[in-house]
Amino acid sequence: MPRTNRTIFGAAVAVTAVLTLLTTGPAQAGPGKDKAPTGTAAVALDESRAPDRTARTDVVSAPAAEAALTTIQSRIADYVATHGTRYSFASYVDATTGKIVLRTDAPADVVSRVTDLSTGKAAQRQAAGQIQVSRSTTTDSWHRRDDVPAYYGGGGLLSGSALCSAGYAVQNSAGTRFMTTAGHCYANGATVLTESGANTYGTVSNRRLPTVTGHAMDFELIGGSSYAGRVFTGGVTSTSSIPVVSAGGAVVGFADYCHSGRTTGENCGHTATSVTAQVCTQTGCKSPVIAFTGGTLSAGGDSGGAFYVKDASGAWIRGNVIAGGGGTSYAQPWTVLSTELGVSIVLG
Repeated sequence: MPRTNRTIFGAAVAVTAVLTLLTTGPAQAGPGKDKAPTGTAAVALDESRAPDRTARTDVVSAPAAEAALTTIQSRIADYVATHGTRYSFASYVDATTGKIVLRTDAPADVVSRVTDLSTGKAAQRQAAGQIQVSRSTTTDSWHRRDDVPAYYGGGGLLSGSALCSAGYAVQNSAGTRFMTTAGHCYANGATVLTESGANTYGTVSNRRLPTVTGHAMDFELIGGSSYAGRVFTGGVTSTSSIPVVSAGGAVVGFADYCHSGRTTGENCGHTATSVTAQVCTQTGCKSPVIAFTGGTLSAGGDSGGAFYVKDASGAWIRGNVIAGGGGTSYAQPWTVLSTELGVSIVLG
C-alpha cells in the first residue's frame, strides 16, 4: 500500500518559503512562477567520458552463474504470475564474488523449487552450489518536498495520499516533455501535485507495471507542465541542482552512483552489483533491473527518483529507483524505458 503523507504534509508546507540562490544551482521562484532560465546543452556528452566507464578490475566473470540466474529468474516470474505477489524475490549475480544472490521471504519449499538446478547442464549444477539465499522482504519504495515549474528530477510528488519522487525529464519525437517516475506510484490519468499540494505537476500516462499492464517494468510519465533537464542535489529541502548531461546504461562494479529523492535527498557511494537483476514485489516481477548497494540507500517515498552518476559537468542518468530491502536497492534502467517509449533525455 502507498505510504500516506499525514505526518509530513504539514512539515512540507511549512518549509515552502522564500528560496535563495545557491552557487550550485539556480534559485527556485515562488509558487506559480517559472524558475530562472537554465539553458540547454547543445548535445549530450559522449558516454565514453562518463565517470562510470573506467575499466573495472575487480569484477568477476561468471557466465555459468549468469545462465543459471536466467533459469531461476524465469521460474520466479512464472511462480509470481501463477501464485501472485504474496512473497518478494530479488536476484542477481554479485559482480564481486560471481555468486548468485537471492533475497526472499518465501518459504523454504518455494525457494527450493525455483533454485533446483539438479537437472540442468553441468555448469548450472555447479552454479547451484554458489547460490546465497538470505531472508528479507523487498518492497516498492513509496513516497524534495516542494517544487515549482520547470520541475526538476528528485522532487516530491503527491496524488491522493501516495508520495513518490520525480526522476528525470524526457521528450518524445514531437519535442513534448514529460517527467518520469515509478509505475507503481499512480494510475494512468491520475492528477499529480507537488508534495506540498501547492502546484499541479501533471497527469500520468504511459504506465508500465507487471500487475497492471503485464510488462516486467516499473515506470510511467507525467505530462502537461514544464519539466527541466536538472536533478535536485543536497538534502530533502535543498534548492541546489545539477544539469543532466547524458543518459546510458549502468556499469557493474562502479562504486559511486547516486540517487535523488524526496525522502533521503541525494546520496552517493552506491555500487552497481548487477544490471540483470530481477525484483518481485507486491506489484509483480520487474527485470532486468539495476541492483545497487552501499551508502545511504533509498527509502519509502524515493520511488521514481533519479539514479545517476555525476561529475563536474553534471548528472549522467542511469535509471529510476523502484524498490529496496535487505541492504540492496533497485533501479529501473534508462535503457529499458527509452527503448520501450521511444523517448530521449532532456538536457540541462
